Amino acid sequence: MEVKIGVQNAARELVLDSDQTTEEITKAVSAALRGDKQVLSLADQSGRMIVVPADKLAYVEIGEPETRRVGFGAL
Repeated sequence: MEVKIGVQNAARELVLDSDQTTEEITKAVSAALRGDKQVLSLADQSGRMIVVPADKLAYVEIGEPETRRVGFGAL
């Protein structure tokens, strides 16, 4: 699952590929935004943890990465 995280006052977004389901990621984001947790922490496919302070979240985009189309076929 591809996750893009926008952080306030940061020029670039964080992008990670996670083995977590959409539901698990949504629950983690919701808990951080509700104030249940002070940080949003997600694990990527290689086991690294991404930790972002909840009050600095600008947006979180959850979705499958779009496959690139190759060739000159009809759109």
